Amino acid sequence: MSDSTIRREHEPPKGKLANLRTLWTFVKPYKLQLVLAGFFLLVAAATTLVVPKALGNIVDNGFSNDNAQAVNDYFLVFVAIVVVMAVATACRFYFVTWIGERVVADIRKAVYERLITLSPEFFEENRPGEIVSRLTADTTLVQTIVGSSVSVWIRNFLIAVAGTVGLFIMSPKLMGYIALVIPLLLGIIIVVGRRVRNLSRTSQDKVADVGARAGESLSALNIVQAFTQEKTEARRFGEQVDDAFVAAKRRIQVRAGLTFIMIFMIFSAIALVLFEGAQDVMTGAMTGGEMLEFIMLAVFVAGAFGALSEVYSELQRAAGAAGRLAELLSSEAKIKAPDNPRALPAKIEGDIHFDNVTFHYPTKPDVAALEGFNLHVKAGETVALVGPSGAGKSTVLQLLLRFYDPQSGAVKMDGVDIAQTDPKAFREHLAFVPQDTIIFADTIAENVRYGRQDATDEEVRQAVEAAAATEFVERATNGFDTFLGERGTRLSGGQRQRIAIARAILRDAPILLLDEATSALDAESELKVQEALEHLMEGRTTLVIAHRLATVKKVDRIIVLEDGKIVAEGTHDELVAKGGLYKRLADLQFGEYAA
Repeated sequence: MSDSTIRREHEPPKGKLANLRTLWTFVKPYKLQLVLAGFFLLVAAATTLVVPKALGNIVDNGFSNDNAQAVNDYFLVFVAIVVVMAVATACRFYFVTWIGERVVADIRKAVYERLITLSPEFFEENRPGEIVSRLTADTTLVQTIVGSSVSVWIRNFLIAVAGTVGLFIMSPKLMGYIALVIPLLLGIIIVVGRRVRNLSRTSQDKVADVGARAGESLSALNIVQAFTQEKTEARRFGEQVDDAFVAAKRRIQVRAGLTFIMIFMIFSAIALVLFEGAQDVMTGAMTGGEMLEFIMLAVFVAGAFGALSEVYSELQRAAGAAGRLAELLSSEAKIKAPDNPRALPAKIEGDIHFDNVTFHYPTKPDVAALEGFNLHVKAGETVALVGPSGAGKSTVLQLLLRFYDPQSGAVKMDGVDIAQTDPKAFREHLAFVPQDTIIFADTIAENVRYGRQDATDEEVRQAVEAAAATEFVERATNGFDTFLGERGTRLSGGQRQRIAIARAILRDAPILLLDEATSALDAESELKVQEALEHLMEGRTTLVIAHRLATVKKVDRIIVLEDGKIVAEGTHDELVAKGGLYKRLADLQFGEYAA
């Protein structure tokens, strides 16, 4: 697949209003609230249109000493109309805002639930920072539309249409002047609206870039400060913020121009209507009350058309956001269960077989990470993978975890091709300790319990003890309930790794995957954890990746990888005796073996 094809596949849809249809799926479950919001919206719009009529009647019939009771009656009717309008508007606001908040909450959950099922390949082609922006900035835009702008647009549309009809009935001549302006205004709204849509799209992308830049630099803050690059990062971030501002400024300028044109044309038409209406009042063609009613209704209609133009621009922005969210919701995981997944044996023995596997990472289609790779790990066997960086060691674990599927060949567990199974089903039988330890912003206990959510407190405690982590856990401020902060920043590297090992111990799976599991430990802790791991490995199939060869001397078999291929295998002593790559690596770490 070419780079251009990949870009087209992941390019967010344009901000067409049709994208808003995506939101209906999330609004539909709340029919009662939607009906109530619609009812109160209609009442609010209707009472708004009645206000000019009520005031016109007061002017024509209420200002008379001979008709004091009529004055009271007309004002009471006016007050009643205003009360109904206020109550209806408040209720409309409540139900519409409630729907907006509820829908956005549902969208965020749906997008996140989809994201966590996608394979790593998706995140190689889409920046996590941009995706987070879609979860936050884009959903906020959608909330504004669903929770406010749509109802405002509908209310103003009703006022504009019904008010226009009423104006034609009251005075076809005066309304004729206004009618000359309306088609021109609609044309301007459509043309300029398209421009605003494109500018909004660019502005949203620039904001996403800002978020991605901030996330990248803050997540690597220790590197930034260690290399004294604070000013460089601040400059880069500032440039992207300024780019986002420039994009937003263009959008604001266009919208401001649209607002100017709308207000100027609308109120110029009103001025002309006032002049002609005054002539009609003086000649007796209409009363003062009718003139007031017409002017007020015309102002309401003009305001409604003006609001429609602004809300239309908001709808364009939300359409772009909805399109971006729809893209995430429609993204399909390339790693998923087949239509009829094969069941694994009732008891997993842990027999692993890589059968002539060839694999290229999507971002490096021309370089084989593994080529014609064959490996059979017997149930209960402990096998170490060693070799220089880029040899394919971590790729073996990633394929076994089925984060990717090989382009050819098969990875089998107990004789079953894992590509034919449900990923969740076979991953339950794997325990994984990565090189880059992941600690969640939660307590120590919950980080360990991530290995098995139904574990008891005592089981968590035993796992921590087995990982040689009891001492520092008990010294922590609140023991097992100590909050670790984002990414475990309150722990040392060795402490984080022991928490990850405790998590794997608690998992109690038949297959254990260790990717440099002791790399961040001091000598004393490494000895303790190594003893715990050796006990844990008993009766389990274990694959160990290690650069420190001292940690793999006791394994059953060592597999030496280079350029995605197996170049040697055997025990430590056998491989040293054979010479070659392993001998060179051993000499580098231990000195001359003969010495």
